[in-house]
Amino acid sequence: MTTIDAGHRSRKVAALSPDVQQRLQCPKTKARLIECEGLLQSSTDPGVRYPIIDGVPILICDEKSLFSVDDFVGRKSTTFDLSGRKRGVAMLMKLLPSISANVKARTNYARLAQSLPKGARILVIGGSIMGQGMEPIYEDGSFEVVGSDVSFGPYTGLICDAHDVPFADETFDCVIVQAVLEHVLDPVRCVAEIWRVLKPTGVVYSETPFMQQVHMRQYDFTRFTHLGHRRLFRRFEEVGSGPACGPGMALAWAYTFFLRSFATSPLLRRLLTLFGYLTSFPLKYFDYFLIDRPGAYDAASGFYFWGRKSSTSVDDRELIKQFRGV
Repeated sequence: MTTIDAGHRSRKVAALSPDVQQRLQCPKTKARLIECEGLLQSSTDPGVRYPIIDGVPILICDEKSLFSVDDFVGRKSTTFDLSGRKRGVAMLMKLLPSISANVKARTNYARLAQSLPKGARILVIGGSIMGQGMEPIYEDGSFEVVGSDVSFGPYTGLICDAHDVPFADETFDCVIVQAVLEHVLDPVRCVAEIWRVLKPTGVVYSETPFMQQVHMRQYDFTRFTHLGHRRLFRRFEEVGSGPACGPGMALAWAYTFFLRSFATSPLLRRLLTLFGYLTSFPLKYFDYFLIDRPGAYDAASGFYFWGRKSSTSVDDRELIKQFRGV
């Protein structure tokens, strides 16, 4: 798991703008939130209140989420390890050649940034850290980027559960959800929330894994084929989709996790991981050659989908005609 230095959060996060604050919505009552005595309170039920920790609203409904407000008041580690106990391991892993390669992300985010209007309001779900290739989004100073997550991190603007996005309808021009939907209990409900908070001409950019082993431990639930990912976003008109991480990366992950399965102790697991990285990282470079081939649709490590909000849904019979594999 990635180690986050929560102490550096204030260097990255800008406070929510007044306009965005006016769009905040109670995840329990669905009413507008108002500030009262340093807390955020439901405008229809004064008994429903949410704390603000170091300027970060904690908008979690305990009754409907895997997480609780107390998790964040107590600064517990949730999806990321905030304790710093694994910092040495994390630093060592950064020194190793990566077995991952997101071939499409940087180009896709650059095109996405160019397509959005100046001043676009962007929600990043799972945005406590900057996702791979997202630099073009963050480097455009005209965008208002709101990072939401169920963990504190350098880019966390608010804590919320993606099953109940705490914003009014039609708030955002764009929603980015990279490597998140595999970690939620109900991706269909989360995508419905994305559709709800997007403006009528808003766009979504999503990446999800297909051929990947378990990561983020107990918070890992789902995988998607290309068509499965497309069907998840059936209420969106496709702008683009396809493999983002290819078969080479998938093979490197499978090989490394095969080795790790022999481990009988944490130390042995780290040593086997080290060996796996050092002996399989070249496989990812094949993906720059394979990524757009039909076979990659059958064997990709992960897929992307870029779509525009629509008032109609893709028919399933039309959906299967979009198969691009072998």
